[in-house]
Amino acid sequence: HRTGARRDPHGGGDLRCVRRTLDQAPLGALIEHILVTYHRALHEELPRLESMARKVLDVHRDKDPERLAELLTVYLGLRAELEQHMAKEEQILFPLIEQGRGAMADGPISVMRHEHDSAATALRRLRELTNGYEVPPEACNTWRALWHGLAALEESLHEHIHLENNILFPRALAR
Repeated sequence: HRTGARRDPHGGGDLRCVRRTLDQAPLGALIEHILVTYHRALHEELPRLESMARKVLDVHRDKDPERLAELLTVYLGLRAELEQHMAKEEQILFPLIEQGRGAMADGPISVMRHEHDSAATALRRLRELTNGYEVPPEACNTWRALWHGLAALEESLHEHIHLENNILFPRALAR
């Protein structure tokens, strides 16, 4: 890998190499990669981040009550949206694509893209509420872990959304 190349946050090496490989992978393998690399991690990470966000709000409510309360509200909305979104992909869209009926998936794919845009809006708001994930000087370990976890969530979701919007969906519709 070239020096300075961006690394895959999931340990897969240089992101350009990973993207090139996935761009040419069979659709079933691409879906499996999304499920294992992104969905599985989200199913584990989303509850953990919620627990930390609630704890930070409870413990530090007096320091910045409005911002921390809004952060929890935005996060809870994002979590609910992502969980519903992944369920639709796992139960409806991905099986349709794997059955070779991706060309019939224009409607569901349009919905998924709209939901991706909505998630990106929530991520932008989380970034604003955390001042770009800059850890406040008074932050405890949980607060620090929450900010780092939200930053990692944003990075992972951007990769996940890119993979679906720009590789999986166009290839599925072309079948």
